[in-house]
Amino acid sequence: MSVLKGTSALVTGGGSGIGRACAARLAADGAEVTIIGRTESRLQNVAKEIGCRYFAADVTDEEQIAAAVAFAAEAAPLRSVVASAGGSTSIGPIRELDAAAWRETLELNATGTLLTFKHAAIAMTSGGGTSGAGTSGGGTGGALVAISSIASSNTHRWFGAYGPSKAAVDNLVALAADELGPHGVRVNGIRPGLVATELVAGITQEGPVLEDYLACMPISRVGRPEDIADAAAFLVGPGSTWITGTVLNVDGGHHLRRGPDYSSLFGEMFGAL
Repeated sequence: MSVLKGTSALVTGGGSGIGRACAARLAADGAEVTIIGRTESRLQNVAKEIGCRYFAADVTDEEQIAAAVAFAAEAAPLRSVVASAGGSTSIGPIRELDAAAWRETLELNATGTLLTFKHAAIAMTSGGGTSGAGTSGGGTGGALVAISSIASSNTHRWFGAYGPSKAAVDNLVALAADELGPHGVRVNGIRPGLVATELVAGITQEGPVLEDYLACMPISRVGRPEDIADAAAFLVGPGSTWITGTVLNVDGGHHLRRGPDYSSLFGEMFGAL
């Protein structure tokens, strides 16, 4: 497939997990992909494996993300962005949360996505996504996709700042979609459920937490990074030009029920909860 041929794509957090899978898929669809991450050696290895470019940058640093976006746009007009960089250092009961870890998590997930969207939107609207393209061209100025989380909509007890920071990402998707639509830029999000990545390897193998996750899924299996990449490819591709402001749950239907029960794990870590 070459539906993205002649365009460039940017994927933050592209060195592993969901970001890597998204980068590989967009490259397979013909885009000139640039992956962003903080660890240059990891980026180099992934770039060789999937045939893409890389730029080492911290998404919470505005100068660095602006430079990364400019680098990506050098290859071809920037038309696809997947903001996948994220994580959390904030964990535990509300009464014990560390304020510094809370702020750090909000910075990474919410501010990092904002800065990625901000500078990508500047590039897209000054490089062909002109005002009015949204009504006449079906949103052809470009497409932004944020990787959110089921934790933004379904309570994940003891997850600290992670869920609130991802809820901020969902709201940012709506705001950006409303503002950028007249410029032909579409903005959507994806809420993954439990996906088999190295960050949650201890959960996806076995145990009561995994069993509870599966019990809460109508389609009862652990997700694959490629499941999320397929959704991202659709949202930046030509089959979704009238879709904007949507956050798509890709979670086996987990959002229909309740958040996961981590008490068996966090009870050991924090005692009485």
